[in-house]
Amino acid sequence: MNDDKTVMKAWTRAQSRLGRRQAMPVVLLGLAISAVAVGQVWCIATVLACVLVPGGMPVVAWPLAGLVGLAVARAGLQAASDTLAARAGMKGRARLRSGVIEAIMRGGPGLLRQHHTGELTALAVDRIEALDGFFARWLPASVLWMAAPLVIGVLAAFVQPGSALVMAVCGIAVPFGQALFGIGAAVASRNQFLAMTRLQARFLDRVRGIATIVLSGRTEDETRRLAASAEELRLRTMKVLRVAFLSSASIDCAMVVALVLIALRNGAHLMDLHEQGVPAAIMAGQVARGLFVVLVVPEFFAPFRSLALAYQDRAHASGAASAMRILPGEAPARVGGQAVCDMTGGVAVAFEHVSFAWDAARGMAVDDVSFSVPAGQTLLLCGASGSGKSTIIELLLGFIQPASGRITFNGVDMTTLAPEALVAMTSWIGQKPVLFAGTLRENILFARPDATQAQLDAAVAAAAAGDFVASLPNGLDTFIGEGGFGLSGGQAQRVAIARAFLKDAPLVVLDEPTAHLDPDTEADVFESLRRLAARRTVILATHSSAVAGFDGQRIDLAQGHVVTSGETVS
Repeated sequence: MNDDKTVMKAWTRAQSRLGRRQAMPVVLLGLAISAVAVGQVWCIATVLACVLVPGGMPVVAWPLAGLVGLAVARAGLQAASDTLAARAGMKGRARLRSGVIEAIMRGGPGLLRQHHTGELTALAVDRIEALDGFFARWLPASVLWMAAPLVIGVLAAFVQPGSALVMAVCGIAVPFGQALFGIGAAVASRNQFLAMTRLQARFLDRVRGIATIVLSGRTEDETRRLAASAEELRLRTMKVLRVAFLSSASIDCAMVVALVLIALRNGAHLMDLHEQGVPAAIMAGQVARGLFVVLVVPEFFAPFRSLALAYQDRAHASGAASAMRILPGEAPARVGGQAVCDMTGGVAVAFEHVSFAWDAARGMAVDDVSFSVPAGQTLLLCGASGSGKSTIIELLLGFIQPASGRITFNGVDMTTLAPEALVAMTSWIGQKPVLFAGTLRENILFARPDATQAQLDAAVAAAAAGDFVASLPNGLDTFIGEGGFGLSGGQAQRVAIARAFLKDAPLVVLDEPTAHLDPDTEADVFESLRRLAARRTVILATHSSAVAGFDGQRIDLAQGHVVTSGETVS
């Protein structure tokens, strides 16, 4: 727990340090606004003194003119401050979201196995969006709550040192109340985020399984559970607001105490002067001074109020720091300094006593697995679901790192390869190809955007996709929906094979590529895959009997262990 708090504090300090540069112009404008506010108060006090003490001082136009001019200046400064604050918030969120997306991409499918998609979505979207106030409001307020009252207090001290001292004493009491309520705000914010994450994860799961829910007659049950999750989020959100209101109340109490003490002090002083029969001019001056210190009290406490309003943004940052722990750290350091490997003769792959566990309590997903695949040869990974085939595939793709042992490509340790080199040598086709909303042309060119039309046509022909492409209304320029909406499973898989042909990588990794296809379509897809495998190193994970057409060695897996290896199939 202490380690978690240390990590959270370190993350928050790092974000504060990175965002403070954009916040400094806002701080300077805030100080200027405070100084202008003092000038406004002095003009108002002077005008009121002229009205309240007849004959005390001549009515002149400069206080009214000054009040109008300072009001315009303050409005301009406030607009500039708000603009710069919004810009700082946008820059901070953009930088942070870029880092989160990069970490999620670096984690790959391994991260999705460990954390729900809804949790990651809430982190990348909602949690970062909630940090807008941290960069736009909290960082400037964390400086202004000390600097602005100091400026106002010093100016007030020139008029009435005693009243300035009262404001300072009451102001010192504010941070203690803020610290007390701030702890509760941070805890409430973290609980609110957890409730929001649970609601999003439940809702996403139920949307994905809507057909199963309806056909099982469980719609009312799931509706009640979603309503209960929404109610939990509402209650936790109201608790956050309650703590925020209590935080503001502590400032109001301190301000009221300061106003009462200063008003009583000045009232008693003015009564003494009145009883002494001082001239009207002197009385008017004293009234102006007394009104000034009374009216400047709200301005003195305004930065504290801004800090209290922004403290919830600070609590959001604490919650975000806690949520960021699910993201992977930096990519493993390269120990050998070798960023690429020679692929002119193909790619040979070797596993040397590799082990990996998704969850230590559930045992090893892959345990002491060793095998080697010569360049240009095929390896079949066979076994029932849960035997470790997909884990080996993810290890090969670099989405997860072995707990022990090592993986080599042409004798080069995988951890010493640059990510770009690993991507360049590998093509991957999974159980369900990922197709994006766009044209077929765009989906195939995703593997190699700079390919020529001739290369694209050759890849389509090699994947045996020409017939179904020709039958589409606009051929390769036919628009398909997200996930390949409008294509059959076999057609979508042929698009993925065309991508692999177009990329022309020396290593092809296939993870159950025909798992969801009917037997006839499966046989056709395997025929295209055999053409793709020619002169390439292929690692194919499958439990299909149609794999018999592939020539190569076979490894049978069971519960993460190699049962048989080295068997040649043809």
